[in-house]
Amino acid sequence: MPETIEWNAPGGGVDELQKAKALLLGLWDGQEKTALRIDLWTKKMMVDEMIDFFHQTFHGMADTYARATRNGDIAKEMKEFAKTFHKKAMDALEAEEAAKNK
Repeated sequence: MPETIEWNAPGGGVDELQKAKALLLGLWDGQEKTALRIDLWTKKMMVDEMIDFFHQTFHGMADTYARATRNGDIAKEMKEFAKTFHKKAMDALEAEEAAKNK
């Protein structure tokens, strides 16, 4: 688990190093028809931040899917899943924290 994650994009107008707490990278191998992933997060990333990160990532994936396929109905379902995921994950985290404080 990395201590820090830093990135920049000089060609995209982000010249200075920026700090990040997590990174999800997905690659598609068209020949093998398989997805490859690199998932990293720092030791300092809190669970509530991970929940928000996944929620926002699901939304971004839905937007990308809609642009790529023009299937807004499926994209809408993906966003509904993201909303349900966020609520359930936050409820579970709150219950876990409440149990620790008893």
